[in-house]
Amino acid sequence: MRALIQRVAHARVEVAGRVTGQIGPGLLVLICAMAGDTEAEADKLATRIAKLRIFKDADGKMNLSLRDTGGAALVVSQFTLAADTSRGNRPGFSTAAVPDEGERLYRYFSDRLRAEGLTVENGEFGADMAVSLLNDGPVTIWMDSADRGAGAKGHNP
Repeated sequence: MRALIQRVAHARVEVAGRVTGQIGPGLLVLICAMAGDTEAEADKLATRIAKLRIFKDADGKMNLSLRDTGGAALVVSQFTLAADTSRGNRPGFSTAAVPDEGERLYRYFSDRLRAEGLTVENGEFGADMAVSLLNDGPVTIWMDSADRGAGAKGHNP
């Protein structure tokens, strides 16, 4: 699974003018199930995100997790995270999970975050959504449960 995580002061998602989810301080998690992903990838990613220390402590250092701060997560499905832009000008999405499996894993992932003790709000799978947010920092992190490139071990400034 792939996720783009943004630390936010607040975020909300609307479908056809109706609010489906909104949070105050916390994380906006844009999530995509990839072809071949299973619950194991969702479990791994949910645990990593719940423990990710990207919130400021009393000394102003990024040292606290979402669990530590009591913030919430707004989880929004975004299959375009699977975009392959290696050829031509039109991205391909063949590496994304098929819609039924993508929705199942999206819901499972959200439930796993709840099991980690987090408050979770959601967008609407497959809908045309309007997402608004105030990025805090800004802090934006790309994660992949399979470490297909980003998030792999390397230089840590």
